[in-house]
Amino acid sequence: MKESENMAKTTISCPQCRQPVAADITRLFDVSQDPQAKQILLSGAYNLIQCPNCGYQGQAPTPIVYHDPDKELLLTFFPPELSVPVNQQEQMIGPMINKVMESLPMEKRKAYLFKPETMLTRQRLMERILEEDGITPEMLESQQKRLNFLQRLASTSPDARAEVIKQEEELVDEELLMILGRLIQSAAASGEEESTQVLAGLQQEILENTEYGQEILAQAKEQQAAIEALEKASKEGLTREKLLDLIIEAADSEIRLVTLVSMARGGLDYAFFQLLSERIQRASGEQQAKLTELRENLLEMTNEIDKAIKEQQGLASQLLDEILEQEDIEEATMEALPSINEIFLDVLRSEIKKARKEEARDKLAKLQKVANAIQKVSSPGANIELIEALIRAENDDAINAILDENAEELTDEFMQFMMNLLNQTQQQNGQVATAEKLGQIYRKALRFTMKRNLQEAT
Repeated sequence: MKESENMAKTTISCPQCRQPVAADITRLFDVSQDPQAKQILLSGAYNLIQCPNCGYQGQAPTPIVYHDPDKELLLTFFPPELSVPVNQQEQMIGPMINKVMESLPMEKRKAYLFKPETMLTRQRLMERILEEDGITPEMLESQQKRLNFLQRLASTSPDARAEVIKQEEELVDEELLMILGRLIQSAAASGEEESTQVLAGLQQEILENTEYGQEILAQAKEQQAAIEALEKASKEGLTREKLLDLIIEAADSEIRLVTLVSMARGGLDYAFFQLLSERIQRASGEQQAKLTELRENLLEMTNEIDKAIKEQQGLASQLLDEILEQEDIEEATMEALPSINEIFLDVLRSEIKKARKEEARDKLAKLQKVANAIQKVSSPGANIELIEALIRAENDDAINAILDENAEELTDEFMQFMMNLLNQTQQQNGQVATAEKLGQIYRKALRFTMKRNLQEAT
């Protein structure tokens, strides 16, 4: 929080022994003043005290005002344990609401500011904030059930886990695996190797001992088979004919087919479909029907992929416009670096070409600043494609495999670039997940290079 505005050093009574305790207390959480205010409030990591008299450690009960102008949300909460009459509560909260209004320009002082919503419990306060993000109490309850299951599983002896998993198999779904995946990433990013290994072990046991998990493993196996087949064909010299053969062989497996099409979209051009049409004409009976159905499926898939690419291009254009609007374009580019990918670079190149053609000198100069900033980090060591591949990796095994395949790219310059990128990402709001994943990748890459250097030395 911004200490000068919303945090104040004050003296409060310890909730346990009632003795005075000096503490940094935040009562106003205003997203318009501090973008992190929402996450801090939801995390519960605020107004924590340690009483020197009785040893109490925990959250100090204090009145809270929460404001999010984008959601037109103004919430108040007064802890019931303070036993303060309603009229006194209004006197204490009123000045904070006035402060919110005074911080806004006249055109943003809307009706919701005069009708703050009163939350009766701290839990309801958090639920109301999350409701605006589309997260309902039922969704929170569902998540808590899965967390409780994982905690129970972690505390169960290994030989009894299969039985526990069987008892709670109805909880094993995409949501559970996403929660578990985030826990693994968080533990890895914090350097908690033992916790990471335990959680990864639980993940494997859940996958192996449930019907849903078996489906996921089978899909992963199909994906890997498609990737290996495409890699082998690429090494031998990939042609449209070979690509068509691979796709026809994969036609009976939706997972394998989708994987091939998404990876080789560039090869599915007019000439490819012309080749497929010729195969259809030469075929007959059941084979002709299968190939015709395959063509329809491929056209639908490529259309969906093209739509997704177009959407990503739109987001890239929006990001570029936001960068160009900033006073310090180079700094803005560095802050946006985790979101810059090949599609963004394509959009940037297209805009530079367009600006040159139209002789839009001012815009061209700004675009060149963006390009130069990217070029600086794209000097030796800045292998953006490798970093993107590592970020997309779904688990530790996938990360290790990528590191093995790209061992020669793991130079001192690359490691330095990774460190700089990690530091930049950690300083940015809204990049917590990316920073955690980058931290996990950096530590694995560092261990990999240290082990390699040690082997070379011996």
